[in-house]
Order: sequence, then C-alpha cells, then structure tokens
Amino acid sequence: MTSIDDRTDAAPSDAQPVAQRLLDSSEMLSYDPATEVDWETPLDTSYWGTSPEWSTLYGTPYWDEMTEDQKRELTRQEAASVASTGIWFEMILQQMVLRDFYAKDPTSPEFQWALTEIADECRHSIMFARGAEKLNAPAYRPKWYAVHGGRFYAATARGEAAYAAILVAEEVLDVMQRDWMRDERVVPFVRTINNIHVVEESRHMKFAREETKERMKGAGKLRRHINAINIAVVAYFIVDAMWNPKVYENAGLDPKRAIREARSNENHKAMLRSSCAGLMEFLNSAGLLTKASKRIYKRANLL
Repeated sequence: MTSIDDRTDAAPSDAQPVAQRLLDSSEMLSYDPATEVDWETPLDTSYWGTSPEWSTLYGTPYWDEMTEDQKRELTRQEAASVASTGIWFEMILQQMVLRDFYAKDPTSPEFQWALTEIADECRHSIMFARGAEKLNAPAYRPKWYAVHGGRFYAATARGEAAYAAILVAEEVLDVMQRDWMRDERVVPFVRTINNIHVVEESRHMKFAREETKERMKGAGKLRRHINAINIAVVAYFIVDAMWNPKVYENAGLDPKRAIREARSNENHKAMLRSSCAGLMEFLNSAGLLTKASKRIYKRANLL
C-alpha cells in the first residue's frame, strides 16, 4: 500500500499550484480570533447557539413541549458540543499533516501550505474552546473508545485515508456552520466564529480534495476498498461525537427521553444527509464510496 510519505520531493505533484494559490489566499484573507471575535460582551441568552432547525430535538414531540428558554439553552450546549468535537479532530488532523510533511522540502508550496493549515487549526481550536466556555458549557469529550481510536488513527493513517478523513470532518461541519453564521437568531459571537471557520476551512477542504485525488492515482482495488471503509468509520465516529448526550442534562431536560427522541429524529437525519451530498459525490468520484462504506455512511445518517 502506498504510504502518505511515498511521494518524493523530486516529483512535483499536481497539488503544488493549488497549494500556492491557497497560500496567496491565506495572505489576503485570514483572521485572528483573538481580535475578531467579541469575547468581552456578556452572553445574551435571548439568542440561540445554533439555528434551531439544526437541533437534535427539533421536530420531535419533546421539542414542542420545551419552553423557548430550554430550546435556546439546548442549542447553546449543542454548539459547544460540536465545537469540542472540532477541537478533538483538529488535533488528529494536525498530527497527520505533520507526519506527512516531516523532512520534506520546506521551500515547496505544499510544505508551506501544510504549516499554514496547522497554524489555522491551532487558532481554530483555541477559538472553539473560548467559544464553548463563553456559552457556559462544560468540556464535552468523545467516548473513550473514540479518543483511543483517534489517537491510533492519527499515528497510522496514510495517503487518502488521512486526507479524505480530514475532508469528511471539515465537510460535515461546513454546511451547518454556513447556516449558523447567516442566522441572525444565533448569538453574534458564535456567528463570527462560524464565519471565520467557514472561510479558512474552505481552503483546507480544497487542499484535502486535491491530496486525496493525488494519492488515489494508481491505487489498487484492495487498497481502495480498505481505505473507503476506514474513512467511513472515521465519519461515523465524528458524527457520533458531535452531539454529546450530556447536552440534554446540562440544558435541564430529561436525558433518557431526549436521547431516545433524538435518535429517532428524522428531521435531524435528513439535515445531515443533505449537508453531506457534495461530500458523497466527491468520494464516489474518487472511488472511495463502495458498497461496504455506504452501509456505514447510512448508519451515520450521512447517506
């Protein structure tokens, strides 16, 4: 199997012109969350944390019984949970990219873009952490087996298994965050956080797509099928971690009932599937949407 480090510096990839364009774009349009986000204004609880339509309980009987304060508080807790999942995967992403570019040509646009992306992700993680704190939310962590699995994946993922997994995590977040940043019902500082993340992650997604296509050149059938499953499993655990079950208790709800109704919420499942339509199209075009992986994506409500 071709490893993530198999390409030599002597053989320029098709991704180099893309990397240079991304570097140029980053110089022109990047943000410093420390100064761009309003961290000083106290939290206004009359706002939502996310667009209510994205809540895991929206459209359920429980949602209809909740007070407006409970609904808004739930979306604030859910926003913090999604942010915490983002931090978790961004730390995995940084390790994979650092391994990929270890000891490669530092003068190449790809190498310099890789470091730029890592710097972006460091700022994003701090931004998400401060945002969750301002939403008066605790630290929402993935389940223990996802944490250990993520550590293993960060240390071992190669080639398209790394870059397509990066793309999956970024694409799942992208559509919902685009909705939230435009929604005037959402608390302003969260809208700013989402806007920063959407703008800067669009470059990361472009690079991940190019790297995935590049690494898939000449990939054999066995490698393609194995990595298609690996990427789908990553997607499953990312989605599973995004909405931590503890958000319901912290929003003052009956956690058992909330979890039961959230799991059967067809509205939320439809929102997820819609958000991932473009991702599934890309994976299919790259040869990474196999029958086996489709079953996993369907279980994760992404297909």
